[in-house]
Amino acid sequence: MKLKDLLHAIPVQQLEGSLELDVQSISFDSRKVVASSMFVAVRGVHTDGHLYIDTALELGASVLVLEELPEALQEDVTYVLVDDTSYVLGLLATNFYEDPSKEFKLVGVTGTNGKTTVATLLFNLFENLGYHVGLISTVQNKIGERIIPATHTTPDPLALNALLRDMVDDGCDYCFMEVSSHGIHQNRTEGLEFTGGIFTNLSHDHLDYHSSFAEYRDVKKRFFDNLPKNA
Repeated sequence: MKLKDLLHAIPVQQLEGSLELDVQSISFDSRKVVASSMFVAVRGVHTDGHLYIDTALELGASVLVLEELPEALQEDVTYVLVDDTSYVLGLLATNFYEDPSKEFKLVGVTGTNGKTTVATLLFNLFENLGYHVGLISTVQNKIGERIIPATHTTPDPLALNALLRDMVDDGCDYCFMEVSSHGIHQNRTEGLEFTGGIFTNLSHDHLDYHSSFAEYRDVKKRFFDNLPKNA
């Protein structure tokens, strides 16, 4: 995909380099960078992607998406400066996989407990009604009868959009998806368009990650605040 198309609707603060580059893949893990790829330097919970820019360049990255520019810029590399790489990663993933969530009905299930049960019950119900259905859950991901191992309750934006694209291409009518507070807080669902949202409950769990119960509550609320008006 051309970089100029990949950056559609992305809030770019500064651009250094060519927009005509072909981007073959996107990665936020420097170890997975390949030639002609885009590396997105995300500031995570345990490390900062900006520390691995040199590694990404050595492995062949041609586009870097950053929150701060390095002092020395390479001529054959395009640098894209943004305010929040974590937020932008979801939008880039959506563009790269051609906005799969808009091509079928995606329903998110969030809450402290019951997400897996509700999403799985809905998957089974709609499948028995004759629909072709996808499932994204803590236990497993499914496209119809095909099982895809789950690594996180809510996958990272790249894995998530790739999975949704697979569902669309396979002819799914619906996908029922667990949406964790960690996933919302880390912007993993940015760029997705949900047909509907389901709230199960809220209790005093996960405060080892969230600083307070109020923050935990507000992160859950953010998912519903971001739903389309017709959801």
